[in-house]
This record gives sequence, C-alpha cells and structure tokens, in this order.
Amino acid sequence: MTNPNTQALSDAGVSIWLDDLSRELIETGKISDLITERNVVGLTSNPSIFQAALSKGERYNDDLAALTKDGKDVEEVVHALTTSDVRNACDLFLPLYESTKGVDGRVSIEVDPRLAHDTEKTIEQAMSLHEAVGRENVLIKIPATKAGLPAITAAIAEGISVNVTLIFSLERYRAVMNAYLEGLEKAHAAGHDLSKIHSVASFFVSRVDSEIDKRLDAIGTDEARGLKGKAGLANARLAYQAFEEVFSTPRWGTLAEAGANAQRPLWASTGVKDPAYPDTMYVTELVTANVVNTMPGATLEATADHGDVHGDTVTGGYELASNLLDDLERVGVSYNEVVELLETEGVEKFEKAWGELLDGVTAEMEKVTA
Repeated sequence: MTNPNTQALSDAGVSIWLDDLSRELIETGKISDLITERNVVGLTSNPSIFQAALSKGERYNDDLAALTKDGKDVEEVVHALTTSDVRNACDLFLPLYESTKGVDGRVSIEVDPRLAHDTEKTIEQAMSLHEAVGRENVLIKIPATKAGLPAITAAIAEGISVNVTLIFSLERYRAVMNAYLEGLEKAHAAGHDLSKIHSVASFFVSRVDSEIDKRLDAIGTDEARGLKGKAGLANARLAYQAFEEVFSTPRWGTLAEAGANAQRPLWASTGVKDPAYPDTMYVTELVTANVVNTMPGATLEATADHGDVHGDTVTGGYELASNLLDDLERVGVSYNEVVELLETEGVEKFEKAWGELLDGVTAEMEKVTA
C-alpha cells in the first residue's frame, strides 16, 4: 500500500530518492518495498554510505576475500564493491527508468572526491565509472567545484548522465546549469541522442542553516536570532527561481527542440541537523514540480509518518527569500563567505569520508585473510 504522504509528494511533482545504499537493502528486498510503499523512484550514494554498509554484517566478506586473494589493492576492491552495488541497484530501478523515460529510476555513484580540483582526472574517472557500472540509468556524481565545471561539460558531451553535487551558492548553481547546456550543445554536435542524457543539480540545504545559524547565535541580537532556520529554504527557493529562468531561455528552447531534458534541481542534505526544527522541514517546505528530494531513511520515514504536504511551497516565496538573504547581510552574515566555506568544508568532508572508506575496507581485507 502506497503511503498517502509520499504519494502526495509525488503527485506534487517531487521525485523521492533514497540517500542510502547497501547490499543489505538490495538483497533483503527493502529497496523494492520502498519503491512500492514509499514512492521511492531513485537512489543516491556517497563514500560515507558505502563505509557504513561495509562495516555492518558479513554480506561483503566473500567478495572481499576473493578480490584480496586475486591481489587487488584497496582502491581496486572499493571500486569493484561499489560499482557492483550500484549496478545491482540500477537493475532494481530499471522498470522505473523505462517507465519514466529515463527521468527517474536513477542510481548515483561518486567520483573520488580527492579529484575535486583536478578536471582531467575527474573526467577520466567519470568515464571509467560509467563504463564499469555498465547501466544506462547510472548517474555519475561530479562536484560543482571550479575544476568540476568543465568536467561536467565533458561528461555530458560524451553522453554520460551526471549528478552534480556539492552546490551551495546561487552563482555556482548558474555556472552548473551553463556547464550542462554547454555539454548538451557539444553532445548534439557530436551526434549523441540528447533524449538519453539526463542530469540533476544537487543543491545542499541543511548545511546552509547549520553554518548561518551558528553565526546568528554569535551575533546574539533578537533580530539575528529571528532569522535562524530560514536561510537554507530561502537559498533553495531562489535556486529554483534560477532554474525556471535558465530553462525558459531561447538557448534552452533550441536544445529542447532537439530532444534535450532539463537538468532538475535536487534537494540534498535534507535531514534536519537542529532538533529544534521540524524533522520534515526540508521536504514539506520545498515542494514544487520537476525537483528531486533525496532523503536519508529517517527523513523518509518521518515524511511518511507526519509529513504535511500542502501544495507548492517554493514558487510563491521568491521575494521573501530574496529579502531574507538581504536581512542576513544587514545583521552581519556574509552569504558569499558562508557558501565559499561550505564548499571548501564539503570537499574536505567527502575526502575524509573517502579516506575512512579506504581504511575500513583495508581493515575488512585484513580480517577475511587472517
């Protein structure tokens, strides 16, 4: 039985993707249940998620032992295990991929975050991951760093569908959309079928509030405290405004006529960090058409339990959102400083998570060969 709250979200135009992946989810049928009962139509993963999966249970032990016996090093083992899980998840989502003509039924896998500032190596690994997974419905995650932008264009130009990750600022988001359009133009010139190329742009939400709220508390005035918990939503709503603008231009119209698909905004980091806020805030307050919301399991279950979906909560709020960012500047919070810091920290966190994944797999390899 489909949950009424998640069904309402889907009916409003929000694609629900799960921000989790493990062999347990695949093999126990949990993903299939979430597709049926929670309207889940896609999935995202990252190094932290893989590390959590590998550290639980023994489902990876046989593969770990076989790969280790074959003389594979830890990076090769991580590549083999992660691409295998993503491939199997892609197969589970294939019917959704086909029924939505490639819009949903998607599974994401991330390039090595240590390459975030290396364009050429990012391009090389994006192509390698795409080939290794070997499924049309995979999305390759590329970070929206300055070095990532030309890599996005290059991947799209090769016909590879991309999930652009780590977007915090409106300026960078516009650059991401431009990188996508450039990629489509190059793909079209090279004779690729544009209808087969898809992309999402992952705009991070809760981390914006975490950083800005900290600064508002430090300022300490009543006016400053009154602005807490509002910046993440305002930023995301203004991102959607930018999406509407870019994908209504003559430039986009030419590509759309050639069969291209719009790059949908994806709301990422939608688990609430501050327990003072409603646990479904970054879901129910970011409802509009043609978006994705990728949720941790706890946020998905909270939405199913008590998420009040009450129509479009994005497009009518552009003026208030713009005013909110102005108010933040006025009380002493620099938007540009915050988003620049968040990108830097985001790359560092992903790099740390990758290191922890390598360490975790190394430890498991040692166990299975002991």
